[in-house]
Amino acid sequence: MMPQPTGRLVRKDDGVYLVFDRMFKAPIEHVWPYFGRSPRLAEWLGEYTGSGATGAVKLRMTADGTEGPWEDVTVMECAAPHRLHADIGAAGASHRMFAHLTEASGHTTVTVGLRLRSLLEEADAGPRWDYYLDRLVAAHDHKPQPDWSNYQPAMDEHYRILCRELDRDLRSDAAAARSGASR
Repeated sequence: MMPQPTGRLVRKDDGVYLVFDRMFKAPIEHVWPYFGRSPRLAEWLGEYTGSGATGAVKLRMTADGTEGPWEDVTVMECAAPHRLHADIGAAGASHRMFAHLTEASGHTTVTVGLRLRSLLEEADAGPRWDYYLDRLVAAHDHKPQPDWSNYQPAMDEHYRILCRELDRDLRSDAAAARSGASR
């Protein structure tokens, strides 16, 4: 079965986020290590060095089978096992990310968000993050990792449409605000 796109766009005070949810039939203590411990994180996303307690970490993405460059990570908030907020990348080109974990009735829901710097230029983040989070599910459930070729280009148009529609809505809202202010 081909994976389906699951991301949605959410407006927040500091910008537009691409947001995804995944549910695990496991207590939160079994899911959190996939965000906070290098061996578990490496199973689905990449490896890191440094300490979240100091707020300074380096991350290297390895999910695509190659070793990418080490990227700076500034941990803004880490409230284990519930919340992680970080900026990933060089200053001025970083991405704000969050992971929120909640548990109810023995199930843990993971919500991951990525703030988009540009709606029209970053629509390709959707397929990547669907892929990464499906890798997280597979790692947690001890299943085979998904195949990247099932995500891109298959999901590209879905995310481009989402981004174009929200961009159009934001432009319309701004135009309406300008015309209301000029009265």
